[in-house]
Amino acid sequence: MPTTDDPPAGGAAGDNAQASPVRSVVRALDLLALFTEDHATWTVRELTETSGLAKTTVLRLVDTLQQRGLLWSGEQGRISAGPGLLRWASLAQTAWRVPEQARHVMRELSDACGETVNLYVRSGTTRICVEQQEGRRSVRHIVRVGDELPLWGGAASKVLLSGADERSLAAVLALDPHGRTIDQLRAELAEVAARGSAVSHGEREVGASGLAAPVVGDDGAVLAALALGGPTPRFTAEAVADFEGKVRDAASRISRIGIGGRA
Repeated sequence: MPTTDDPPAGGAAGDNAQASPVRSVVRALDLLALFTEDHATWTVRELTETSGLAKTTVLRLVDTLQQRGLLWSGEQGRISAGPGLLRWASLAQTAWRVPEQARHVMRELSDACGETVNLYVRSGTTRICVEQQEGRRSVRHIVRVGDELPLWGGAASKVLLSGADERSLAAVLALDPHGRTIDQLRAELAEVAARGSAVSHGEREVGASGLAAPVVGDDGAVLAALALGGPTPRFTAEAVADFEGKVRDAASRISRIGIGGRA
C-alpha cells in the first residue's frame, strides 16, 4: 500500500518518483527549522501538530535525523538539536566569518547611530543575517545571526533585490502579503538604485524601521546589504537624513574590505 510519500501509480510516476526524495529532504529541513533558541525542544506530538505532517512521517523523519546525529532524544521523550549539528555550525561559522575589519566598521556605525547594525545576504526568497553589532539602546531592533527574514519587506530586502531577474521577483511577490505588482516593486527598486540606499517603516513589522545600503563586489554586483534597524519613533526624517550618509559610507568601506570568500 502506498505511503504518503509514495508516488501514485501510472501517469507521471517517473517524475513523482524523482520528486518524492526531494520532498522528503525539504520536509526534514523544515522539521529542523522548527528548533530555535526560543523553542529548543519538542515532542513528536508537538512536531506533528506544528508541521502539519502525518505522525508516521514525523516519526520516520525524526528517526532518520537521529541516526545522522542531527536530532537527539532526551528525557521525557523531548527531542532537541543533535550533536551532529556542531560540525555543520562550525563549518558555517568558518565559511561565513566576516573579516574583523568589516566588523570594526559595523561597530563604528552602531556607535555613531546608536542603533543595531546587521549584515544580510540573499538566499532564495529570504535574507539571512550573517553578522550583527547590537545597538547601545535598551529598546532595540532584535534579529539574531542566522535568522531568515522575508524578502518582500524591509530596506535590506530592497537592496538585495537589486538586479534580480523577473522569476526571482515573481517568487518574492508570491509571498508578499501586501499584494504588490511586479511594476510597483520595480519602481521601488529603481528608486533605491538612484538613491544608493533604501528606507522602510513598518513594512515587515509594525513599529520597526530600517535603512540599508549595498555592499558590492569588484564587478559592482550586490553581495550583501548593510542595514541599520530600530524602533520607528527614533527613525525620524531628521535622523534618517543623518543616518543615511553614515550607512552608505560604511557599506562602501566594507565593499573595499570584502566579506570573506563571497567578495
